[in-house]
Amino acid sequence: MRKVNETLDGQRKLFPEKVLQFGEGNFLRGFADWMIHLANDQGLFSGSVVLCQPSSKDSRKADLINSQKGVYTLVMRGQENGRVVERVEKISSVSRCLNLFRDFAAFLDLAASPLLKIIISNTTEAGITFVSADQPGDRPPSSYPAKLTIFLYERFKKLGDVEAAELLVLPTELIDDNGALLKNYILRHSADWNYEKEFFTWLERRIHFANTLVDRIVTGHPAGEMDALQARLGYRDDLLVAAEPYNLWVIEGRTEWADFLPIDRTEANVIWTDNVAPYKKRKVRILNGAHTSTVPAAYLAGFDIVRDFMHDDIFRQYLEKIIHTEIIPTLEQPRKELEKFAASVADRFDNPYIDHRLLDIGLNTSAKFPARCLPSLLEYMEIKGSVPPLLSFSLAAYLAFYKCDKRDDGYFGRQPDGQSYQLRDDQSALDLFASAWAEGDAEKAATRLLSAKQLWDGRDLTAFPELAEKVIVHLKNIETAANIKEVIANLLRGGQ
Repeated sequence: MRKVNETLDGQRKLFPEKVLQFGEGNFLRGFADWMIHLANDQGLFSGSVVLCQPSSKDSRKADLINSQKGVYTLVMRGQENGRVVERVEKISSVSRCLNLFRDFAAFLDLAASPLLKIIISNTTEAGITFVSADQPGDRPPSSYPAKLTIFLYERFKKLGDVEAAELLVLPTELIDDNGALLKNYILRHSADWNYEKEFFTWLERRIHFANTLVDRIVTGHPAGEMDALQARLGYRDDLLVAAEPYNLWVIEGRTEWADFLPIDRTEANVIWTDNVAPYKKRKVRILNGAHTSTVPAAYLAGFDIVRDFMHDDIFRQYLEKIIHTEIIPTLEQPRKELEKFAASVADRFDNPYIDHRLLDIGLNTSAKFPARCLPSLLEYMEIKGSVPPLLSFSLAAYLAFYKCDKRDDGYFGRQPDGQSYQLRDDQSALDLFASAWAEGDAEKAATRLLSAKQLWDGRDLTAFPELAEKVIVHLKNIETAANIKEVIANLLRGGQ
């Protein structure tokens, strides 16, 4: 069977290397590199991507990418507008892959290229970190900011203060203000390493750091399906990657920076803005908030994956109502945009190709609920002057889900049918839940937990008497009902 790159022999256009990418993993290959491929196909960019394998001495991944000449298959499948879709694309935007433990000289050579215009990274949330032990003579240093500082200083020395030296830096790590934070660490390294003041001036003038928000589930290499997929495709691809159809890249920066990488002119969902915060708030409140407000109740109802509860009439109504009547009213963006995003969330939850395990989503709910759900709940109360029935129920369901006993091997809750499940969270939070539930009294447990400021970002929720009262009622109903679905059905009918 031919390899995927052999199917493009004589057809592939070879473009100059305009993008340096820190990270050779599935996410960027199923996200940014696909967008660049689209821009190339439509004659908007005409550039290729050099991948860096920045954190592993094992060069086998780089060797595999190079053996396929950077070519791989992206399979996008899931739901759009309630319909199952599948799209297959051969991605040809990658030129080669460097392993920085082996190819550091080639990496520095790229710094001198005036054709280079973009730097993209995905080094995980822990990748943008400041490591004081990193030094300019390390080949390579341990952290991504130190690697990039050395690269930029090399570019400064080789090209100088000319327009051709300009770069747009697009970090995709899932942290707030990722571009600003990366720039700050580069400035710190530059100061610690006594780089000349002209370099700092050059950084401000020529290197543009953008904050970004990315959103796409890239499930990666579908190992269990490879034989069937390759038989259907008619070629071999050891780098095939699967992703959902939905994609979003929000980039905060000056409008003219979009000319560096005009992917917003393709069908990819790319938004240039002067403020990424509303888009992050929308994602956290609707997408993540819908997960966290639904998963505890769904798991207690006996569901194991997201898609299954999406096929249950009661839970589907619960999810849609909590989004449209209680979360969306707390957001400032136009209602039509929010409802369109909410519709995409429902499609993503119902993706037949992705098994979202509820216990995995329930990991660290003690941190997720105050970040994702509590702000909507409290802002609803402020705007409407009343307690939201479903968000307050979701809070009670979280308390019920975390009703647990401490054992030698961890903290365990119990479903109504008696089956136990392990909770994974901060130990101090789990200790608090186990202690509060020790007597088994729902009202006492709720009162103690709602007043525990460490659970609610410094708030005492019993300071909102109507909220505390409603949560206690919900919790008692959950404790006494044969199935938590009965409680939800009653709420959907307007009951208490």
